[in-house]
Amino acid sequence: MKKVLFGFAAAVIGLTLTACGSSQSSGDDSLTKVEKKKAVTVATSGTLFPSSYYNDDTQLTGYDVEVSREIAKRLNWDITFKEYNVDGQLESLNNGTADFAANDFGLSKEREKRFSLSTPIKYSFDSMIVRKSDNSGISKLEDLKGKRAAGEASTGYMKLAESYGAELVVYDNATNDQYLTDVANGRTDVILNDYYLQKMSVGALPDIPVKILEDVYFNPSSSGLLFKKDHQALRKKIDATLKDMQDDGTLSKLAQQFFGDDVSQELTGEFQEITPLQESK
Repeated sequence: MKKVLFGFAAAVIGLTLTACGSSQSSGDDSLTKVEKKKAVTVATSGTLFPSSYYNDDTQLTGYDVEVSREIAKRLNWDITFKEYNVDGQLESLNNGTADFAANDFGLSKEREKRFSLSTPIKYSFDSMIVRKSDNSGISKLEDLKGKRAAGEASTGYMKLAESYGAELVVYDNATNDQYLTDVANGRTDVILNDYYLQKMSVGALPDIPVKILEDVYFNPSSSGLLFKKDHQALRKKIDATLKDMQDDGTLSKLAQQFFGDDVSQELTGEFQEITPLQESK
């Protein structure tokens, strides 16, 4: 069964990091180490459909996974994936277990303070999953007050829900059926997350009576790959490869394959940018 994890911080669109050359900065041996080994290690979850998940043949695949594989192929590197929850993926960058993380990570300004961010590989916006029968009593963000919001701890989505008065129900590496079933049966009321991830997840489990709340879309965002903060040389090399993949249509092809839409292209139209009403506790 395909799995999905709802649990990543909302991102802010417009964060564009220019792809640069691969010159090694002083004291940064991140690229040298990878090129010497001709091998790269990537942190991911294996539970985030359709970005990183196991298909029906029990093979790890997904948009971020295949983008990473294509990068390694073009640079003639072997690639190894290591699976962690969100906190584990971030820790693996700082302790050197992984060279970069690929798991639909939002390229937010807050995240940029702690990590080096690739150029965007996906553009999206945020939405809410609710019960089909009654919309969970929600028609706007202000209706989150008193509702039970499901998600992974310390994410931007949960902070936003809490700021609007929602009660937080925390999950750790939960799968799509658990999240959606809990909304359907009333254990929880709402899930805030990325629109395209929610669209694919609801579509994969049509028998669970939940839906994306119509016309309540907000926070345009971009996502990409994460690197340790001072690993600029490796990030620049991969950014240059991503630019080639964008230019020759490879990113668009992979986006269509996994999302049914070309999420590699910047959004057109206007989306309201929503920030937490107050600092979450």
